[in-house]
Amino acid sequence: MAKKRKKSKTSSAGKKGFSLTLSTQNKIILGSLLILFSIALFFSFASFYFSWQADQSLLTEFSNRNEQAENLLNKFGASVSHFFMYRGFGLASFILPVLLCITGLYLFLGIDRKGLLSKWIWGLVFLIWISIALGFFALEKPLLGGLIGYEMNDFLQDYTGKIGVLLLLLFGLTIILVRLFRFSPQGIAKYFRTKARAVKKEFDTPVTETNLSLEPEPETEQEIPDPYTHKEDIPVLESEKSESSFLTEDDAGSDIKIEVETVQEEKEETDILAEKLVEDFGEYDPTLELGNYKFPHLELLDTHGAAGGITINQEELEENKNRIVNTLRNYKIGISQIKATIGPTVTLYEIVPEAGIRISKIKNLEDDIALSLAALGIRIIAPIPGKGTIGIEVPNKNATIVSMRSVIASSKFQNAEMELPIAFGKTISNETFVVDLAKMPHMLMAGATGQGKSVGLNAVLTSLLYKKHPAEVKFILVDPKKVELTLYNKIERHYLAKLPDVPDAIITDNQQVINTLNSLCIEMDNRYELLKMAMVRNIKEYNTKFKARKLNPNDGHKFLPYIVLVIDEFADLIMSAGKEIETPIARLAQLARAIGIHLVIATQRPSVNVITGLIKANFPARLAFRVTSKIDSRTILDTQGAEQLIGRGDMLFTQGNDITRLQCAFVDTPEVAKITEYIGSQRAYPEAHLLPEYVGDESGTSIDYAIEDRDAMFREAAEVIVTAQQGSASLIQRKLKLGYNRAGRIIDQLEAAGIVGPFEGSKARQVLVPDMYALEQLLNNETQQT
Repeated sequence: MAKKRKKSKTSSAGKKGFSLTLSTQNKIILGSLLILFSIALFFSFASFYFSWQADQSLLTEFSNRNEQAENLLNKFGASVSHFFMYRGFGLASFILPVLLCITGLYLFLGIDRKGLLSKWIWGLVFLIWISIALGFFALEKPLLGGLIGYEMNDFLQDYTGKIGVLLLLLFGLTIILVRLFRFSPQGIAKYFRTKARAVKKEFDTPVTETNLSLEPEPETEQEIPDPYTHKEDIPVLESEKSESSFLTEDDAGSDIKIEVETVQEEKEETDILAEKLVEDFGEYDPTLELGNYKFPHLELLDTHGAAGGITINQEELEENKNRIVNTLRNYKIGISQIKATIGPTVTLYEIVPEAGIRISKIKNLEDDIALSLAALGIRIIAPIPGKGTIGIEVPNKNATIVSMRSVIASSKFQNAEMELPIAFGKTISNETFVVDLAKMPHMLMAGATGQGKSVGLNAVLTSLLYKKHPAEVKFILVDPKKVELTLYNKIERHYLAKLPDVPDAIITDNQQVINTLNSLCIEMDNRYELLKMAMVRNIKEYNTKFKARKLNPNDGHKFLPYIVLVIDEFADLIMSAGKEIETPIARLAQLARAIGIHLVIATQRPSVNVITGLIKANFPARLAFRVTSKIDSRTILDTQGAEQLIGRGDMLFTQGNDITRLQCAFVDTPEVAKITEYIGSQRAYPEAHLLPEYVGDESGTSIDYAIEDRDAMFREAAEVIVTAQQGSASLIQRKLKLGYNRAGRIIDQLEAAGIVGPFEGSKARQVLVPDMYALEQLLNNETQQT
């Protein structure tokens, strides 16, 4: 008996140790795992539609730790989402994380799993139906239905055609509605009959004064009295009478529903007027005055022999690769991987060094690699931002010209939804580079003479001429050299802005530059006042409100065009005018972004006394052509690299973060002439866009000093000035040993007397009296007149 008892215990123990049921702890663990896994699937699926193009090339590099995917869950998310979204069911795959999350919640919360299987069955039915439906209706976008939906739809169409597939989809939808949502025609008819009966009862039932009386419910199964009949028609029992006598008037009316009539709020009168104006006349169209204006066409631009695109020289690539590898091997630097990206003028070789190699060691070999390649302008990027590679930029032996026509014709520029789009050129990967000047918001351009600054300015202006109507943008062009921007005189009445009573719209005189900058400051203040009155924050919101006719022109409101100030040779202005130029430039750079005034400044001398800290702080967008030294590169870009460019439009662009190497689009002077001639030959505005009038305070010009108020040293000072033929206060200070304030007053008195000319910034004043004899005559005439 003992043995039998022992055997039975062993068998029962074995049965207890093996069980398919989960314990409570294991349910919580498995449930939480499924919930978290479903969240991971959801984010990887959602990220797939934003990053699949960039991540598709990395699917075979899953084991490589140096490669990084753009999916929110990195390479795991890229692989899983590619499997389910691309090779699977497409958009319908989002049902899978939902089902997993529901299953996890069932386990985690200990809910009875009855009905979970049906949810999975219907979920998979939905998955397949939605995938096939998306494959049918979104045939041109296979990513929506996935490869399975696309192939199943294609398979079904081979046997049933499009109409057959559509009928099958409708049949599947009928099954889902009937079995899952209990859909039936009788149910719909019953629903509408019930609604119709309720509406009819509400409108047909009379309401009388006796509705406010309240009677208790009858205890016997007798006919329930209608509460809407007259009081004397209702039978009342003796017991009910006694109970009803205790009810108050408040209790009697508590069950009556009260009907609340909603009153719509009255609209503001201005909104009603604006809506009526828009309804009658449509939105305000600023381009209506030049409604027949035609934008320049592409035939005005030349291809410059680049119609065939970039040609790949395989021998040159192989030769450069071997030289780079051998040079690094000579310094005991091994390479595990190398890849080339061919651009118009430069090829980028991306290398992955072997483990244990210090980046600084490769960076220090810049000159050695340049020597081995016998190339000009080797530039090493160690490491490339956002990648686990080191970049070596090597100029091509046969550079390809990037024509302005190719970037203007690109879909990236034509479809750019930007306020002020600018097509600069192409990147190393041969992609058109388009940026928005309105978001920069100002740009600083620098480079040595002959490296492409003027072509860069023409690229900026050409881009805007091809994209914006004359009513939408105005240019203020400052050209101290007097030869670079003169071609744009032809479009003065279309696109240019200037001061009143100034003959030329292209500004070449320093004093006119000062007056124009100060006039722009007045325009900026006026625009901010308009924005304040319109209660908006920027020019885009203001113009939108004005187009909707919500701003009254009688209150001073008007459509505000963007204003782009372009200054060539900024260094010359700083040398001649100094603070008088820098102060309004800094003020405009700090404040003018919101009201649509943007600055583009170019200089060939990027030194710290020209590009001061105040200017650099307000010009986050920098564009550097080739410069002569690392110091100049650091001044313009805050880093070196611009000194290693190869010239002829090769440039570096930064907007405050990464630096991008570009080949500037080439637009020649005859092309600019054809564009301006085409625009200038069309109907224009009566005159150029006029800026506010500015009257400068030129250090005492308006002060008329009387002879008796002149300084005692006036005559001696006049003799010193005429003898030296140099009109400056410092000369009077040194020669007559006077203080600065007194010398300044004497200079003002000499100007009022007509001996020296007006104030000209840092330059000495012009002496208007040629010699001492003429000075004696002038002073004697004044004495005789008094």
